Amino acid sequence: MDARQIILLRHAHAEPASHGQEDAARALSLRGEAESDAAGAWLREHGARPARVLHSGAARTRQTCERVLEVLGFTDARAEPRIYEATPATLLRVLDDHADADSLLLVGHNPGLEQLLGLLTEGSSGAGRGMPPGSIAWLELAGAVAEPGVARVRHFWWP
Repeated sequence: MDARQIILLRHAHAEPASHGQEDAARALSLRGEAESDAAGAWLREHGARPARVLHSGAARTRQTCERVLEVLGFTDARAEPRIYEATPATLLRVLDDHADADSLLLVGHNPGLEQLLGLLTEGSSGAGRGMPPGSIAWLELAGAVAEPGVARVRHFWWP
């Protein structure tokens, strides 16, 4: 394996929770739908070909993922419950558990994704640059193992 590709995608804008609604049940807003479509188009234009796609079990991440994959023409996505409300350490374990995938698209949430981005690129989870809704951080790792400070940012995009 030359360089492992890790594409982090933060879910797009979601509707605010209605009274009594669980956070995980929040759906994409119309703005979020447009952001998801734009993210899919951007990934397609940049040649993204994920070998595996993982998303949290939250409705907004699943919907973001579905819209992005529709644009990419890719349909195989897996719900990974550990991504929801994950710490950077948990997300590292998820990456390690899928080290056999040379290109992984992970659709999740902040603050976990931006902390993971800082950890992988700068070696510190407090070094995050922020990830707005619908944003993409496309990372390259020298090998299969995701460790602090081993990644470089290939692309960073937001709608």
